[in-house]
Amino acid sequence: MDLLTGTYDCKVDAKGRLMMPAALKKQLSSVLSDGFVLRRSVFQKCLELYPMSEWQVVMQKMNKLNKFKKKNNDFIRRFTAGAKMVDVDVNGRLLVPKDLTVFAGISKNIVVASAINIIEIWDKDLYEQAIDDAAIDFADLAEEVMGQDEDDNGIS
Repeated sequence: MDLLTGTYDCKVDAKGRLMMPAALKKQLSSVLSDGFVLRRSVFQKCLELYPMSEWQVVMQKMNKLNKFKKKNNDFIRRFTAGAKMVDVDVNGRLLVPKDLTVFAGISKNIVVASAINIIEIWDKDLYEQAIDDAAIDFADLAEEVMGQDEDDNGIS
C-alpha cells in the first residue's frame, strides 16, 4: 500500500455512517476488500482507521512483548480497547460504532485526514482546535523532528 495523502471534510449520517472520500477510496483500492480496524487514538480525541495490513504489522510488534510483564499487558489492553473490525460497504460507506463515536465526540461534521499509513477521523470542531493549538509550536516542532542534519538521519 502506498502512503496516504489528503484531508477531507465529510458528514456522518444518522446511523453513524460516513461516506469514504473518493480520493481516499482510490488510494485504498488495493486494500478495501481486506477490511480495516478502527480504534481510539492514544494521543488525541480522534479515531484511527488502520488498513488490515497495517494493523497486522502493529499486532506483530505487540505480539513480541513479554506478556508476563504487567506494563506490557496494560499497554496491550489499553491500545486495543474499543478496537473494531470495520468494512467499507458497496456504497463506499464506513459505519463508525457508537462507542467510538462517543469517544471521539463525533457529531455530524467530521474531518477524515491521512496520517501516512492510517487515517484519522475527527469531529470537525475538535480537528480545527487541534490544528490551531498545534500551530503555535509547529515551527519549533518541525525543526526538532525534521530539521536534523543528514548525519543525524534527518530529511533535510
